[in-house]
Amino acid sequence: MERRRFFAHAAALAASPLLASAARPAATALVDTNVSLGDWPVRRSWVTSPAQLARKLQNHGVTSAWAGSFDGALQTDIAGVNARLAEACAAAAGDNFLRPFGTVNPTFPDWEEDLRRCHEMHRMPGLRLFPNYHGYTLDDPRFVRLVERAGQRRLLIQIALSLEDDRSQNPMLTATPVAAAPLADLLGRFPAARVMLLNASSRVLGPNNPLLSRLAQAGVYFETATLEGVAGIESLLQKAPGLRLAFGSHTPFFYFESALLKLQESALTPAQLQAVTAGHAEAALAA
Repeated sequence: MERRRFFAHAAALAASPLLASAARPAATALVDTNVSLGDWPVRRSWVTSPAQLARKLQNHGVTSAWAGSFDGALQTDIAGVNARLAEACAAAAGDNFLRPFGTVNPTFPDWEEDLRRCHEMHRMPGLRLFPNYHGYTLDDPRFVRLVERAGQRRLLIQIALSLEDDRSQNPMLTATPVAAAPLADLLGRFPAARVMLLNASSRVLGPNNPLLSRLAQAGVYFETATLEGVAGIESLLQKAPGLRLAFGSHTPFFYFESALLKLQESALTPAQLQAVTAGHAEAALAA
């Protein structure tokens, strides 16, 4: 896209959510796989309630949003975090619009009980994990056991490789991005397991990255929130046409309009557009 036209689109999107919704390429559904409830401690959010967040997303044409909780990254009462998340999602919007993804910390002694509650009590479709804030790596035996258990329960695992850019973190609250490489071999051991990486950034989604190819071959799903560069989705799918890439915004940490613009600026085929906006997300839950 020509640079001047790119910024003109950005200004229009920022000015009017209804305009943004009207300008979005036509699609039957738009699933946002990466939104969060709660407050991140070092950044003030524009969201005052889950209902406000739901209205914002719906005004932009989102038909379903997968919601984790910022509280899950730092609070130790995981059971309470998940209960509040499930309650907030149910109350915020009808027709299962906000779908809660609970947190499990495999370094805690009772993590399997938290997993059971997410699945059996809260009826969550998946989990959202924060390994760098919870202090484990993806080759940790406790994480390996969590992958196995989640696969047995048919729960999708979302792994947040980061929550904020490590170059701009508050020095009192730093977390190194999660190293995703161990997944490439791990998932071959557990064919029932399904994993989506959130906020992968250029460390994984960069051009000609052999790790991206290995993860894609292992069946990993990705989302677009931290994908950088003009026509970034188009460019990435040209290099990796079989990539399981879903739409994600990282709202409210990021502006939703930025994620929507990534769809508008990329020239996608109808099949590619459908896969990114909804197809891959639906497949990740249905598998």
